[in-house]
Amino acid sequence: MASTLKINTLTGVTTAGSIAVTGEGNSTTTNLQQGLCKMWINFDMINGNITRDSLNVSSVNDDQTGTATYTYTNSMNATDNIAVTNGHRAEDFEIGVRKTSNDAASIQSMAHTTSGNGDSNVDSDSNYIAVFGDLA
Repeated sequence: MASTLKINTLTGVTTAGSIAVTGEGNSTTTNLQQGLCKMWINFDMINGNITRDSLNVSSVNDDQTGTATYTYTNSMNATDNIAVTNGHRAEDFEIGVRKTSNDAASIQSMAHTTSGNGDSNVDSDSNYIAVFGDLA
């Protein structure tokens, strides 16, 4: 029989901000908060610096060709977070987006290609960034 659980708040019993979830096979537990993405964005640098969709992003600054800084709405706890990046450019299929710097309040990324335009920074029509870590 299927069940539906409707709640507004989850709070840990031992530590309010920590909820353990039992994994497959009942042998391990995962901390729910540690596994959640704390920031993500889908950003277009070519067609007018458009944010298609995002979470926890208050602003985007177009720093220079291929480089942008994304400011968090809610800061991270530290700079040792994990960023997963990717990108796409219609005429350049070999493009990489990488984290170039970050602090607790923002992250900067750079789109770079080694094909088509030579070895250079390029604006891309899709920059995808997801950040995992602890919020302040």
